[in-house]
Amino acid sequence: MEFMQPATWSEALAMKAAHPEATPIAGGTDVMVGLNLDHGRPESIIDLTRIRELGEWGSDDGWLRIGAGVTYTKLIDELGDRLPGLAMASRTVGSPQIRNRGTVGGNLGTASPAGDAHPPLLAADAQVELASATGTRRVPVREFFTGPKQTTMRKDELIAAFLVEPAAGPQQFSKVGTRNAMVIAVCSFALALDPARRRVGTGIGSAGPTPLRATEAERFLEGVLDEQGSWDRRTRVSEAAVTRFGELVASAARPIDDVRGTAAYRRHALSVLARRCFTWAWAAA
Repeated sequence: MEFMQPATWSEALAMKAAHPEATPIAGGTDVMVGLNLDHGRPESIIDLTRIRELGEWGSDDGWLRIGAGVTYTKLIDELGDRLPGLAMASRTVGSPQIRNRGTVGGNLGTASPAGDAHPPLLAADAQVELASATGTRRVPVREFFTGPKQTTMRKDELIAAFLVEPAAGPQQFSKVGTRNAMVIAVCSFALALDPARRRVGTGIGSAGPTPLRATEAERFLEGVLDEQGSWDRRTRVSEAAVTRFGELVASAARPIDDVRGTAAYRRHALSVLARRCFTWAWAAA
């Protein structure tokens, strides 16, 4: 196995251009597990841990631009007030040791349908910044995932950062697993409310070949809140409307039966998670 360790971002992009099949590694919380389980052995690895700017974040024209190497712990500690949904999801990732090493950029690169960071990024309509030796482009996260562990990334590209607008309203995240911590989600759900734009954002995890949005559920709830004038007055939303929202979220999922749960259970759990997340978020609003 060839091991490469660039000191700068330009060096990393040049190495990726010369070795398009090379596997990038930062926290290593996914790559090393795969190696230890003998799920595959890459011919070459690009270690990105020396590249300082990947571990930094800042403002970019009203967005938060967060380097692909920012750890879950740093995100929770420094951005939890501005990105509460993503911070909630980050707190459910592994143990403190894993959160100290793991990164949202790595979660995006792995592109597992069960990735904990994906639903809140979908709900917040985030973007992924991809870079190569020939240039940089930004892809909406809703277009980033193309299949199980597959993305729109080209072979010569690396994830530089992701961009999210600071929360304009309440956000929530919840997941179901076989235990309370250090577990892969059986299913998960994220919700973001933006009263100023009258927008509802959703994200579904571990219930389809890719992370998903429940667009019909979003439009339904936006319509209910508009009709009732609830965005401005924060009036109570009927139980029937909340129940229907949960049903539409469940119907947006495309789950399968596997060792962690059945498709039917995932749909039922998602309807419950959606109702709970909205109830919690609306109470906070």
